[in-house]
Amino acid sequence: MSEKVLLVDDEEDFLDAVAERMRARGIEVSTTTSARDALEMIEEKSYDAIVMDLMMPELEGTEALKAIKNRNGELQVILLTGYVTPEQVHQAMKFGAMDIIEKPPDLDVLIEKIKKAHEKKEIILAEKQAEEEIKKK
Repeated sequence: MSEKVLLVDDEEDFLDAVAERMRARGIEVSTTTSARDALEMIEEKSYDAIVMDLMMPELEGTEALKAIKNRNGELQVILLTGYVTPEQVHQAMKFGAMDIIEKPPDLDVLIEKIKKAHEKKEIILAEKQAEEEIKKK
């Protein structure tokens, strides 16, 4: 099964280049340059992971992260940033990010994190399904 990723970045050239390279590796990629659009897109389609720039113009990355996790807790979010500080890492993890990595990302590292995000989402969904089965008994 192909991993499904939503790639969110306000730099269109970066977005197109990374999406093309991910598709070449068999990942199903949707893109948007808007964090607000990303929030709408997660309501309409299922994704294994969201790869999102931390510094977005209309809705800063940690605010978008909080909104995403509130709407869909099993979604795994990998944040990208030009420069990672310990404070950014702390804040991102506090609000539920799976990881935070520097831009431009090493594609092999990013793909590995996406695969882990897919596995993590599957585990969370399986646990939820098991809990529902127990409640039915």
